[in-house]
Amino acid sequence: MKFASVRIITADIKRLVHFYEQITGMPLTYYTENFAELQTPTATLAIGSTHTLQLFGGAEIAAAAQNRSVILEFRVADVDADYQRLAEVLRGAVVQEPTTMPWGNRSLLFRDPDGNLVNFFTPVAPEALKRLDG
Repeated sequence: MKFASVRIITADIKRLVHFYEQITGMPLTYYTENFAELQTPTATLAIGSTHTLQLFGGAEIAAAAQNRSVILEFRVADVDADYQRLAEVLRGAVVQEPTTMPWGNRSLLFRDPDGNLVNFFTPVAPEALKRLDG
């Protein structure tokens, strides 16, 4: 089995796609006006509008902007540099400024426009580098 992607359902796909393009510095690909993807070497972040829920059986199976349990995590080269680069974009959205966590990652936690938690992290401790790089 290969973990392939995470999909966010949103009521405003253009706003969310623009946000993820800003924070990652990578373009997302629109396949339809209601579905886009950010493909990285390790996984894909899919963003679907609420209109796509009809294809799965109805709007009641998922609710946009209701996540309170998942954190989307992106490993970045320098979390402190990204924090500075994104200061304007993240204004009012930062949950935790860059902090070194007990497990050896330096972490920046913030919310996307739908309220989903996003973690940018950089492994800084030797144990974290070994765990993540093998």
